[in-house]
Amino acid sequence: MKVLKSLQELREWRSAQQQVALVPTMGNLHDGHLQLVKNALQHCDTVVVSIFVNPMQFGPNEDLDSYPRTLEADCSALETLGVSAVFTPTVNDVYPRGLEQQTKVSVPGISDILCGASRPGHFEGVATIVCKLFNMVQPQVAVFGEKDYQQLQVIRLMTQDLSLPVDVVGVPTQREASGLALSSRNGYLTAEEKTQATALYKSLQDAKAGLERQEDFELVESQAVQQLGKAGFKVDYFSIRNSDDLQPASEKDEKWVILAAAFLGKTRLIDNLQVDNPAAT
Repeated sequence: MKVLKSLQELREWRSAQQQVALVPTMGNLHDGHLQLVKNALQHCDTVVVSIFVNPMQFGPNEDLDSYPRTLEADCSALETLGVSAVFTPTVNDVYPRGLEQQTKVSVPGISDILCGASRPGHFEGVATIVCKLFNMVQPQVAVFGEKDYQQLQVIRLMTQDLSLPVDVVGVPTQREASGLALSSRNGYLTAEEKTQATALYKSLQDAKAGLERQEDFELVESQAVQQLGKAGFKVDYFSIRNSDDLQPASEKDEKWVILAAAFLGKTRLIDNLQVDNPAAT
């Protein structure tokens, strides 16, 4: 497995490859990331995993400096799976003119709601780095997790709007036995908080059951917020949306997605569940 530390090394390596699948990550890999890699290997024999903690998608007072970095362990796990190359650029390599002077990619509308409302500029940072990685790696396929559902839809729209020749693939959320979605930020939770955290997925399951019983959207949302509050969460949002454009849910939608973000202590957790409208024909 090649470890490519610069754009020049990447381009020299890429020129000798044909079909390539990309798995963009910020490192500190867990089983959820490894599932993305396994999916990518089903699409292409040659898989490159990028590991880059992207400063542009972190806001003030967020966890950029403390975000866990475990490059040696990450590379070991990726090599075991049969990954062809790991791309580990520096911030100067990615943003040679600095963050303030960098050309940015903005996906309007969808980037300003839900997590985008709570974290201004976050999805601009995501869209910019993913667009740059697509141009650097030139993959035919790129694989992302559905746990970050809004992020996935932002990337899909960006790829479509900019006519990028990349097939964006979403992979279902990987969970612990308790139902807690795998996330690098789970490492911030205390043992007690990790037990409490299972209430987030439970609230989504209960909301899905309510929707399948054709209960009112607002009632389902308000019950979930109360449920999470009792479990010790400070709720950022709990919202039922159209699964494609993330606009507020309508009874005419064929599919919905229930999206939630909530703080447990200092840790912000997100999760989602997709639901088929039982009344849709």
